[in-house]
Amino acid sequence: MTETKKSKITIAHVFRTLIRPRISLLLLGLLLIVVNRVSGLVLPGATKYLMDDVIANGDLDTLKIILIAVVGAILVQSITSFLLTLLLSVEAQHLIARMRVQVQEKILKLPIRYFDNNKSGSLVSRIMNDVEGVRNIVGTGLVQLIGGSLTAILAFYMMVNISWQMTLLVLIPVAIFGFISLKAFNYIRPIFRKRSVINAEVTGRLTESLNGIRVIKGFNAEKQEISTFNEGVERLFNNVRKSLTTTSLVTSSSTFLLGLASVGIMGLGGYLIVDGSMTTGDFLSFTLFLGFMIAPIVQMSNIGTQMTEAFAGLDRTEEIMNEATEEDYIDSQNDLKEIRGHIEFKDVSFAYDGEKNVVENISFTAPPGSVTALVGSSGSGKTTIASLAASFLRPNTGLITIDGFNLSNISINDYRSRLGVVLQDDFLFEGTIRENILYPRPDSSKEDLLGAVKSAHVNEFTDRFDDGLDTLIGERGVKLSGGQRQRIAIARAILADPAILLLDEATSNLDTESESFIQESLSQLMRGRTTLVIAHRLSTIRRADQILVIEEGNIVERGTHDELIQKEGRYYELYTYQARI
Repeated sequence: MTETKKSKITIAHVFRTLIRPRISLLLLGLLLIVVNRVSGLVLPGATKYLMDDVIANGDLDTLKIILIAVVGAILVQSITSFLLTLLLSVEAQHLIARMRVQVQEKILKLPIRYFDNNKSGSLVSRIMNDVEGVRNIVGTGLVQLIGGSLTAILAFYMMVNISWQMTLLVLIPVAIFGFISLKAFNYIRPIFRKRSVINAEVTGRLTESLNGIRVIKGFNAEKQEISTFNEGVERLFNNVRKSLTTTSLVTSSSTFLLGLASVGIMGLGGYLIVDGSMTTGDFLSFTLFLGFMIAPIVQMSNIGTQMTEAFAGLDRTEEIMNEATEEDYIDSQNDLKEIRGHIEFKDVSFAYDGEKNVVENISFTAPPGSVTALVGSSGSGKTTIASLAASFLRPNTGLITIDGFNLSNISINDYRSRLGVVLQDDFLFEGTIRENILYPRPDSSKEDLLGAVKSAHVNEFTDRFDDGLDTLIGERGVKLSGGQRQRIAIARAILADPAILLLDEATSNLDTESESFIQESLSQLMRGRTTLVIAHRLSTIRRADQILVIEEGNIVERGTHDELIQKEGRYYELYTYQARI
């Protein structure tokens, strides 16, 4: 079994997985940003000549050259800015789209246990939101960070050439600001990480409440749900407040420290001009270069905040990508293209999360084409046995074999392509009846589709609908009755043509008339297929090849219906009790 790795995303990891595959694109972006920032320095550089030559000496020829140079620089800045957005921002959005697909693919391959422990809304949030931050790494953010550093260095060089004394005066507050920013980024990363967690929890609860709106209204629990959601939103607000406070501290410190630097420059610059050590053009040029050095530094602090948020989201994404999938639990995979359906449980025990065994020392054999019924009181372990047979769960001890092969070593895709499942509360997708029936085999012929529809008696009610099989059923099939949804689920299983069937109360939502139709269809469906049936209506399993009576995780009786009735044991008690109702 592969252990889940949990570690913070490092710069080296980001470079290896995100930056290096796009290095040529990013280098082109870097070249564009260099050209953009260098052209941006033309204006402050030209100011010196404007003041000292054009205005002081009335040199109009130089003025024309300065104007042409500045207009050309502005044009270059505009073009390079457009190309940067076109290249990097689009690539960043493409990467976000691909990463969402990768995370969704990974999540779908995780074991059922993972979904039992995580809300669907929370997982949706992690797929859609956690990867958003990469736009600040692969997009213009990273390039602007490098470009801003380059601009600051170039501006710093020009400032030193003008006046090293004034430049030194600026460096002190800039260094203090840099120190504060680094401390703030280290503090804020866990806050952004926690925000993703809270946002996922709030989204998960909201999704649950919307799915369960009938229960909420049925119990007049709107106020309770509003209160729960309000608590979650309040937690999210408090988290955002912390991050805003920190980023505000960085911004305010930059305003204060750089403001002090400006005051010092005014004093020192004024003194140098009066002293004759500096011209007015030099001073104005220095001031503009100072702006070009400070602006990228402040911008870099904002980009740094965005990058920190991106790293926090990538931390959570990496956690999911390091989760062990169902296939990771397979030690030596056997590909079985043909599955006959011989199922055998050998001393199988299972416990959720290491607690007390839910099923214990279960042993039975289901030959190909046979029908095995699991009966017993609620919570006895019937569904757990079926889940083990479906490979949704893995036994803690014991062995489950399919056609003599260890189920734990069989290709999941091979096995489930030959598995059909009809659950008590079967899930239908939003869309049409046709789309739901075709779900396991979208490329099925019209004849196969209509055959499944007829076998499950779906046409008994679709013929009354104006749109027939193309009727929209709403989310989870809310526009249909329970019996109608169940018949669609059975038609879906018929169309799948599985070698192994798992039926969990497949007729529980049907009225008497519908049940008689479905029992006939199920008998045809089960013919020649290994079938495990979980049934509370014991009258529906009288013809099963074997009946296993499960109590407290153990098989307490086994045999045919007639054999168990003659024993007058637990099965006899359950059967006669139902007969009296």
